[in-house]
Amino acid sequence: MVARQPLRLVTSNRGKYLEARAILEPYGIDLTWTRRRLMEPQAETLTQVTQAKLAAADGVATPFLVEDAGLFIDALAGFPGVYSAPMLQLWGLERILRLVPPVDRRATFRAVAGLRTRSGVRLFHGACPGRIGLRARGRQGFGYDPIFIPEGSDRTFAEMAPEAKNVLSHRARALRRVGAFLAHS
Repeated sequence: MVARQPLRLVTSNRGKYLEARAILEPYGIDLTWTRRRLMEPQAETLTQVTQAKLAAADGVATPFLVEDAGLFIDALAGFPGVYSAPMLQLWGLERILRLVPPVDRRATFRAVAGLRTRSGVRLFHGACPGRIGLRARGRQGFGYDPIFIPEGSDRTFAEMAPEAKNVLSHRARALRRVGAFLAHS
């Protein structure tokens, strides 16, 4: 039997943990969850937010992983972007939907995963282009999943089974890079 590689994800988001565990399992990674709310600074990029989360998780036993993601809507100059989580909490999906003009609904979900090991820190990026739906649809996932339709699909992430979302999503793309890196380290 091959030993599984331990790794912990530091987040307060159970949905994010469940997704990450499923994505990293094929790489032989035994992902555990350290439930902790990490402060997110006002920053210009997801990379800066992820680096701040890595610093805020100081004291967590290595190796560990943090992640930050955002929804960047083209017609809104990238808004809500790095402010995706607080804007969703403050405004909700319906208000965000009303902001998006009917003509240009293009958007990109982006994620940055930060990995701290004994030998240092590495960042892994993932993106998923798509568009914003006209209304919220579906019951799977969390966050903006009910309004985001990935490129090449007619279903929102919230209408997809988790396995289907994990093939396409920004988070999955970043985490597969983490898994490949750890598998070859």
